Amino acid sequence: MSLRIPSQDGLWEVGVAAVANAFAGTVYTTVMNVKNYKSTVFVLHKAVGATGTATLTVEGCTDTSGTGATAVPFRYRVSTTLDTFGDVTLATTAGFTTTAGSNQLYEIVVDNDVLGNGGFNYIRLKSVEVVASAVLGGVIMYLGQPRYPQATQATALT
Repeated sequence: MSLRIPSQDGLWEVGVAAVANAFAGTVYTTVMNVKNYKSTVFVLHKAVGATGTATLTVEGCTDTSGTGATAVPFRYRVSTTLDTFGDVTLATTAGFTTTAGSNQLYEIVVDNDVLGNGGFNYIRLKSVEVVASAVLGGVIMYLGQPRYPQATQATALT
């Protein structure tokens, strides 16, 4: 049995590079073209930041500039304690607000068919700061279940 690694079955991208005040104001991830993938996963990491919070929403768009951005529903799980995730929660288009604290992971999952039903081929995560306090963190994106699997997945940046 050969071990497969995730990049053989999907595409990774940096959504928001890790930085000391990653979610100040309104921040968007890289916009990705997901028409050739069945799912998108955003993994948001809050490393250090005692009080900063943000509201997270997922938006479908019509191009890489974010044109026509419209919020879509998604599912998520949160880990506010190392090695422990909460229940899967369905988020409406209003999204949800992160919890104050450090060493947290947010796993945000989108069924890309929801985007196609709205006429969108592009996706991004939007973060709007609620409590203004610096948070060291970032976002990694994973486009999974390619509709046309290849040894090396094609770019999703166009």
